[in-house]
Amino acid sequence: MATVKNLLIFLSAAAVAFWAILLYPTLNIRWRWDEASAADMVVMNATIYTSDPSLPFVEAFAVRNGRILRVGNYSSMKDLIGQETRILKLEGRVVVPGFIDSHVHFLSGGLQMNRVELRGVKGQDDFIRKVKEAMRGKLPGEWILGGGWNNDMWGGDLPIASWIDDVTPNNPVWLSRMDGHMGLANTLALNIAGICGYTQDPIGGTIIKTIAGEPTGLLVDSAMKLLLAVIPDVSINDRRDALIRASKYALMRGVTTIVDLGRYFPGESVDHVWHDLSDVYRWADSAGRMLIRVCLFFPLQTWSSLADLIQESGKAISNWLYLGGVKAFADGSLGSNSALFYEPYVDDPNNYGLQLTSFDWLLNVTLASDKSNLQVAIHAIGDKANDLVLDLYHSVVSSNGIRDRRFRIEHAQHLMPATIARFGQQRVIASVQPDHLLDDADSAEKKIGAIRAQTGSYMFQSLLSSGTLIAFGSDWPVSDINPLRSIKTALTRRPPGWDTAWIPSERIALEDALNAYTISAAYAIFLDHEVGSLTPGKYADFVVLPSTSWEEFAEDVPSTVFKTYINGVQAYP
Repeated sequence: MATVKNLLIFLSAAAVAFWAILLYPTLNIRWRWDEASAADMVVMNATIYTSDPSLPFVEAFAVRNGRILRVGNYSSMKDLIGQETRILKLEGRVVVPGFIDSHVHFLSGGLQMNRVELRGVKGQDDFIRKVKEAMRGKLPGEWILGGGWNNDMWGGDLPIASWIDDVTPNNPVWLSRMDGHMGLANTLALNIAGICGYTQDPIGGTIIKTIAGEPTGLLVDSAMKLLLAVIPDVSINDRRDALIRASKYALMRGVTTIVDLGRYFPGESVDHVWHDLSDVYRWADSAGRMLIRVCLFFPLQTWSSLADLIQESGKAISNWLYLGGVKAFADGSLGSNSALFYEPYVDDPNNYGLQLTSFDWLLNVTLASDKSNLQVAIHAIGDKANDLVLDLYHSVVSSNGIRDRRFRIEHAQHLMPATIARFGQQRVIASVQPDHLLDDADSAEKKIGAIRAQTGSYMFQSLLSSGTLIAFGSDWPVSDINPLRSIKTALTRRPPGWDTAWIPSERIALEDALNAYTISAAYAIFLDHEVGSLTPGKYADFVVLPSTSWEEFAEDVPSTVFKTYINGVQAYP
């Protein structure tokens, strides 16, 4: 009897083993599929704006391996929640995609954080005090660098070298205006650069002189190269520190991707951007020190080197570092009276501004760049400069044929009324910086007259209505890198101290402003398949705001972010 019982036990065990062996692969695949399908994180209990027009608002989304896995309501996420899934409950807070700053000079911003800061200075005494404070601990011969001053803050009179000569007798000084198109040197710096009364203005620049013909210390646009050439370049370690410092600052403001136009103001060496790529960005990328995503643009005159590099490595060096396109200047800036207009400046009747680059050269090099499939971005602020660039882009399309180029005009600040429609018709992206109007609102009418200012300045809503894609940025360090403040500026157009909006008809809606800092900004650098919206497959870069409802957010845009995430990982605080 025992033998029969043992036989039955053996046969039963054998049957179980047989079916286990037969079914194990299926069971194993199912187990592995369940584990693989689980999300790393599910974000819920939030008001989530995706910047995806197909589904602009959702209640929750899931993240796996640094990318958005699914968006929808919370119940649609339940099958993605495993034992290791982190549930991020946000108590109703507003979530938006990570901000993309479409125009920064990133290392310049990081360097400026450790230099003489003249932003907000309201007069000569304050100006001198700031420079004097910067002299503490400096050795004789050491350069004093900084910037951010805005003469419109104290009535418009320009600073001169004699303001600071007495407090800097043994140290050369260079202090750039906030827009980067003008700067002040002390007399020692002028002497080192060999700039004197006999020095001629270079093409596209001005050495401002006294009635007696002596330099005042002010250099405009390409004249700055005469002095910048004698300033020792920043060390590699200082530039690397500047990148880390700038990146942490950007994350604090909710910026997860930036478009770096380089340390390339008029007069800067075109080699700086290439040195920064090799010495700083590639170093950070290979060392795992990249904290935000960076898309780099390079000086237009180096287009062939960029074309060769893209041919060799592609546009994506890594998930953090991308090669964008090339950039040039058509004119200067309004604040420095060097933006190019059809009519003269009201406060300088013989001055129409500066054309920094000849049209023929700009056209020929843009044609060559475009034939190599490079994206082109050109700085244009005055109405004539914008028309010049639009004419140039039209000629390039006529010569090279139609394709997806995404031509950009950087700034597009002052336009003729008839010009606005051309942006949409030609599909040219307007890369604009809302916070610039906070500085220009008080001075634009003095410089170009009320009618020209009121009918053509910062035409955000008109550009949108004409079908133009707008990408927002800061131009940091010209303006602070602060998307939330820029969004509020675009919504209200109310400069500090004003009770009313400046040109209220050009205010835009909250969703349009958010799109300009997210999906439109991503499109403007050919990265809309990777970032810019909370869409399945894209990187999980997002910002949590302190606002606890959409209505609260729309009524009072907050001044700070609550948290910043990149690849689904908290990066700030």
